[in-house]
Amino acid sequence: MTERSKAGDPAPYYQAHVFCCVNERPAGHARGCCKSRGAEKLRNYMKARAKELGLDALRINQSGCLDRCELGPTLVIYPEGIWYTLHAIEDAEEIIQRHLIKGERVERLMLQPGDKLPEDRLLKAGQ
Repeated sequence: MTERSKAGDPAPYYQAHVFCCVNERPAGHARGCCKSRGAEKLRNYMKARAKELGLDALRINQSGCLDRCELGPTLVIYPEGIWYTLHAIEDAEEIIQRHLIKGERVERLMLQPGDKLPEDRLLKAGQ
């Protein structure tokens, strides 16, 4: 039983639930958005790949804003509550293979609660 579950709670319907932000903000918005950074393509890939691999115990959904726009595209996987940033199909595939299939973490893509936009990206965003 996890910390969040209580005695008598029903079993989870899915082994894992992946929420991929595909939020869209107006062009030029200071925070940017996951959609403009290719989030739909990445979510669609993950969804199709999970189906291809027969991963019926998990669900990959699109979500609205997860409020980590500057670090996007982002996704969060429950029940663990692990956040990732991903930028390429290879990142999505690694999350599928390592986190969703093997139960490992992809540390190079994980987001921590205090993560902020790196300075080099802040400078580019401000230009």
